[in-house]
Amino acid sequence: MIDYTRLYADIQHIPALRPWLATLPEQVATGLSPHRWGDLPDWRAALEALPHVQPGAIELAREVSAGAAQEISPAQRQQLEAALRALHPWRKGPWSLFDLQIDTEWRSDWKWDRIAPHLEPLEDRLVLDVGCGNGYHCWRLLGAGARQVIGIDPSAKYVAQFYAMKKYLGHDRRVDLLPLGIEALPCNLRAFDTTLSMGVLYHRRSPMDHLRELRETLRPGGQLVLETLVIDGELGDCLVPEGRYAKMRNVWFLPSCATLESWLRKSGFDHPRTVDLDTTALEEQRRTDWMRYESLADFLDPDDSTKTIEGHPAPKRAVLVANAP
Repeated sequence: MIDYTRLYADIQHIPALRPWLATLPEQVATGLSPHRWGDLPDWRAALEALPHVQPGAIELAREVSAGAAQEISPAQRQQLEAALRALHPWRKGPWSLFDLQIDTEWRSDWKWDRIAPHLEPLEDRLVLDVGCGNGYHCWRLLGAGARQVIGIDPSAKYVAQFYAMKKYLGHDRRVDLLPLGIEALPCNLRAFDTTLSMGVLYHRRSPMDHLRELRETLRPGGQLVLETLVIDGELGDCLVPEGRYAKMRNVWFLPSCATLESWLRKSGFDHPRTVDLDTTALEEQRRTDWMRYESLADFLDPDDSTKTIEGHPAPKRAVLVANAP
């Protein structure tokens, strides 16, 4: 079910991406190696266990959904749910398949509603989604009119979740998720019309290198959409947690919005600006039946929700946009 044949054929017709074919198949094979992911055979088995049903309707613009309850039998519904639950935890969504609601940890549709008004028109655009998780926003980008969407995320489980959805949302649609990090892309690619990096920057030891990598993915004039954790503050302010942040080990830099805009300018972007600032609500990130591990409520001070359990400012997320020179 995980098959990139059509993507490789498409890349042959995209001059800026074509040189990537020299390394991409080997990179994909490495990213999906069972030696790297011991549970990969189980995830592939879950994909094979999905019932073969063709949905009557697919919706990508207002939500991500396929099919109606009456289109599958009770036995098929049970089969569908069991296969999808074998891919737990589901972090990004929500999804609906034949009225089976996958209530994910994140209400990623809320984040989409915050970024969508600030996207340049997507019609006929080639889009890259960096660190896309299971690809929820890739489908929303396609539903908003993008010509082709490529998501990258190094987690093979997210790739499996994506292909579980693609089985019903359409294998012929030009949207793909590659098991790669941004460092796997050729240097100075300059191929994409729009690049998104959401929830990635604070995990990078060198944020300036990540911003440079993002700039190199974009054609001249292409749009960057950057979403990340920030703190309140002035130009130059930046939190560098010495230990964990909200129980996460790999959080390195949380700048103020003014500082982040300065970083974007220093990285060569034109006209960087903050277009949204939002404190993450307990209703947006929470434990569910489809993600049964700890979530935001467990990461905050039980006596003061404005602070993390370590005493840092509680998660606040900003959306910034800029253009490549």
